[in-house]
Amino acid sequence: MPANNLWAATLSLVLIHEETGCRQSALHAARLLDHLCDQDIDNETRELCERASLRLGHAQEYQHACAA
Repeated sequence: MPANNLWAATLSLVLIHEETGCRQSALHAARLLDHLCDQDIDNETRELCERASLRLGHAQEYQHACAA
């Protein structure tokens, strides 16, 4: 997946999670963020992606409206 598409997909999943609480979207976004951390990006963006991935990865611990 080209880098722009990867960023767009990640943002889409984060927004879906934020609007619906869907933990599947959070987990998929976390995986994509982990993948983005392996790309050629600056350190600040990498750290931001790592923190967001950790937060989203823990989203499954909370009750959400999404049945997924």
